[in-house]
Amino acid sequence: MGTWLGLIIGNSRLHWAWFGGDQLRRTWNTVHFSEDAIATSLTLPHPPLPLPPDLDDHALRSVPLMVASVVPAQTQLWLNYPNVVELTLEQLELANLYPTLGIDRALAALGAFHHWDSSVLVIDGGTALTFTGVNEQGALVGGAIAPGLRLQIQTLHHHTAALPDVEMATLQAIEWWATNTPDAILSGVWHLVLAGVRDFIWNWQQNYPLSHIVLTGGDGELLYQALCGQWQPWHKRSLHLDPHIGLRGMAIASAQLLNSEKPG
Repeated sequence: MGTWLGLIIGNSRLHWAWFGGDQLRRTWNTVHFSEDAIATSLTLPHPPLPLPPDLDDHALRSVPLMVASVVPAQTQLWLNYPNVVELTLEQLELANLYPTLGIDRALAALGAFHHWDSSVLVIDGGTALTFTGVNEQGALVGGAIAPGLRLQIQTLHHHTAALPDVEMATLQAIEWWATNTPDAILSGVWHLVLAGVRDFIWNWQQNYPLSHIVLTGGDGELLYQALCGQWQPWHKRSLHLDPHIGLRGMAIASAQLLNSEKPG
């Protein structure tokens, strides 16, 4: 495959990529389309591509688009795009995938497994905080899902009478024992999430001590930096940050699909 576009539709954002063959050339994120925008776009010959200003819409308008989505309401629009392929779990060369596994998690696991060629634990700090483990044979071991950092903070704000909405800008510097309500919320959410992440890593490494640990997602860098600050140097060698690991998995899936379609 020459030039093509990849799109992973996540719970909060659309994750785009421009590929040249299996090489990731450019990434960008956009917000979900509103219901009205989807309805309007469905009346057009093809949906408008939300490209960065420096990319030529006309040059990319007819290239293949590969879509993987965990939000069905956002998927419909892009299936009207010319030359579109929707990725499904059944097309991925990972063993033991269960039917309700999010394809975003599966693609991230596929990308990490092929990059490091070993057992991997992918931790996605997105809207949901997810853990996805794959063994040395490329088979899914299992995983876990919890509310992400921002979702926990928003939930406290929306479901209590007096707790405010707070920003996460200074999250890593937050004191354990806060003396005001916003900092108390940040302390509780941040330290509990970080402790949970450490426990999941510890448990995984009991069975896969040589495994690579890959952080991704919107809060992946926050978690990565915090873990790096606490781990010994020899542990840090197994810890990685890759915000595009799911898109790299999409490139691998694309190549595998092309190979499977070749005659003979």
